[in-house]
Amino acid sequence: MASTAGSGAIHVALTFDDKYWAPAYTTMRSICMVSRRARDFVFHCMHVGLSDRHKADLAAITAEFGATLVYYDLDALGILKDRIAKLPRVGMHINTPIVYTRLFLTDIVPKDIERLIFIDSDMMVRADIAQIYELDLGNYPFAAASDPYRTGFQTGRDLKPKRYYSTTDLFFNAGLLVIDTRKMAAIDCVATITKMLSPEEVAGLYYDQDILNIVFRNNWYVLDKLWNLQNPLPAHEVLDPYVVHYTGIHKPWLLFKKPAFKRMYRHMMTNAYYYRYLRERLARRFGLSGLLR
Repeated sequence: MASTAGSGAIHVALTFDDKYWAPAYTTMRSICMVSRRARDFVFHCMHVGLSDRHKADLAAITAEFGATLVYYDLDALGILKDRIAKLPRVGMHINTPIVYTRLFLTDIVPKDIERLIFIDSDMMVRADIAQIYELDLGNYPFAAASDPYRTGFQTGRDLKPKRYYSTTDLFFNAGLLVIDTRKMAAIDCVATITKMLSPEEVAGLYYDQDILNIVFRNNWYVLDKLWNLQNPLPAHEVLDPYVVHYTGIHKPWLLFKKPAFKRMYRHMMTNAYYYRYLRERLARRFGLSGLLR
């Protein structure tokens, strides 16, 4: 892979499959829309099965803002197959190997990239992320915002404590990470977690987010929660968050859900893409291939 590390470049990684192309587009467009440095963004698009048609749709980011898109076909790279064999199998609502890509970001992007922002494709950015890209992380490998549901992740049902967690520790949401790639690359997350936990304990983990929280326990820079406001509802709009993260069931592209900034999100996706994406989802759900024409 050729180098994309320019002196003024801002490197952002996303992971998505062909069914998530429009939300990924919206995340990238929102990043560019609120930044004076839109042309400096290099989006590292790590995908599974992205069609040529949807790749052409994503090219609108370059046409509108001058940002750069670099594609990584995870299936073709084969980087995740053997390495995730001992990790929990993924449910039908989550695509493998995408869910584990965060564990291997520094193996995928060019080695001369020293700073990288990872962002989930169900987020909309409302403030210039260039300011956290340049954040002084000190000796921490990355920055993240805490997760409001952390105690549930740390305990499970009936809030029964797990051996490898302490409910007195913070727990971060992995949807937005500001990464020092040198420090992150020094840790083999899979080797560490399989050494620390029994196979039965590993099987009960919540995918990469649990793995990262266990491996980097109390070893991360704490971002303001407004950089990753999770499960945002209309009442949260008054907080004027920097980034909204549509965790849970309240996705802004679903017709009958009412998350925060839903109307803004639709227009960030653009009406043309929003309604085409709606037709694609209906076609997949009901087998109505005619909607795709």
